[in-house]
Amino acid sequence: MSCIDPNTTLAELVTTQPELASGLDALGLDYCCGGQRTLAAAITEAGINPDTTIATLETTPAGPRAVEWDGMDGLVDHLEATHHAYLRDILPRLVALAEKVAGVHGQNHRELVQVAALVSDLRADLEPHLFKEERVLFPMIRELAAATTAPSFHCGSLANPIRVMAAEHDNVGDLLGQLRSCTDGYRVPDDGCASYRALYHGLAELESDTHLHVHKENNLLFPAVIDAEQTLIAEIR
Repeated sequence: MSCIDPNTTLAELVTTQPELASGLDALGLDYCCGGQRTLAAAITEAGINPDTTIATLETTPAGPRAVEWDGMDGLVDHLEATHHAYLRDILPRLVALAEKVAGVHGQNHRELVQVAALVSDLRADLEPHLFKEERVLFPMIRELAAATTAPSFHCGSLANPIRVMAAEHDNVGDLLGQLRSCTDGYRVPDDGCASYRALYHGLAELESDTHLHVHKENNLLFPAVIDAEQTLIAEIR
């Protein structure tokens, strides 16, 4: 891996080197909602050693090649087929598993009551969010991608629903941060059963996938949509 420039933003790091996403997650460095911070600024805010952190990231092995897509409409298709489908499958199962584990182990591990509540809150936030993207925002993005002149949308500029979606991403990020904190980084205690381990493994996977999902929307899709809309508007003036 090439040397990492600490003045590069977290979003740019993950865009150019997707294998760094898991390492940044493990370090608690938010590259999705907080992706416009430089690596140096994020390290300072986290209070971790900069030399050790950068050295760790630089030794991260290259992962599989990132999935590629063609244009805004291709990215929207990718988001629905991968991240949206994953969430619709995993969220109900994690809610049920969290309730089961809290029922069995909650007396000795009181944090599991909070875990179950947070997982339920995540589902309550994410499922309507996916619906709004698929039924409202994404169809307008597909229309924009196919347009040769600026379309007229009921919401005015697409920057308006994008702003709402980004705010909802921030809420989800907060919930994921609380989950990581109350589970001690998804650390299973010595008396944890197989279901306990499956829950924490599933939550860690959910966090990783959702961070990458939000990164693709906040730092790739949304800026591209706003730029494309502004370009079409400028061409008719």
